[in-house]
Amino acid sequence: KSLGHEVICVDNLSRSLEDNVRKLSSENILLHVIDIRDFERLIESIKGCDVVVHAAALIDVEESLKNPISYFENNVIGTTTVSKACVDSNIERLIYISSAAVYGEPKKIPVEETHPRNPLSPYGLSKLFGENIVELYSKIYRLKYVSLRLFNVFGPGQGSKGYAGVVAKFVKSVKCGQKPVVYGDGLQTRDFIHVHDVCHAIECSFKTEYVNETYNIGSGSETKIIDLAKKIMSLANVEGEPYFAPQRAGDIRFSCADISKAKKLLGFYPKLSLEAGLKTLLEA
Repeated sequence: KSLGHEVICVDNLSRSLEDNVRKLSSENILLHVIDIRDFERLIESIKGCDVVVHAAALIDVEESLKNPISYFENNVIGTTTVSKACVDSNIERLIYISSAAVYGEPKKIPVEETHPRNPLSPYGLSKLFGENIVELYSKIYRLKYVSLRLFNVFGPGQGSKGYAGVVAKFVKSVKCGQKPVVYGDGLQTRDFIHVHDVCHAIECSFKTEYVNETYNIGSGSETKIIDLAKKIMSLANVEGEPYFAPQRAGDIRFSCADISKAKKLLGFYPKLSLEAGLKTLLEA
């Protein structure tokens, strides 16, 4: 909206935070409270739009292992519905928000877009299916798309449930005077990217001539989870060591994005460092 676009949001609010919903209202962003699998209502909601950014999904790895059917119903059927709606509505471009979870355990770090896709969870598989669906609609109906494989996103407005929100969980813990809980030995790594930089990547996707492509969106740097916990504790002046718990199923060991392609073709360059983002969250 800050770029002068008229923005319409479609969400069933099943996982939304009240503060985020209120912010939409304060920004005069029109909200359609519907499920993206409701094809007729979705068609009505996106009528007249030029670009659709499809970020609607369930995103918790651990939850997907316990309830895979829900993940395939929401993420796979939902993406099929969105893709068909875009074709039927003559949408100029679909931006599909995918995930680094499609790679599974990387064979090489940093991970390039050409790396084999071997997801370790129903969540990761559902996002891979989503990529395939969007690609198929492009081949059959010439739907223009850009797929963005997001690495670990953090920033304001993020919920603290599930491993996808590890930064939010750690920040919430120290704000409550508690020590963060690290699963496993803490030596596993993640590539953390601030939500503002993700928004920048989406903006770049609006304008790029290099469509029908998939791009990694991360910082290009890996951080050990134990170091993340200690950094947050240090910034919050919490003494001692974090707590440790058994490693969880479905979690990969190492993760770091090669963002060379996004830099070259999208003009995407992350601007916010992990530490700067953490300080902002702790001060909020």
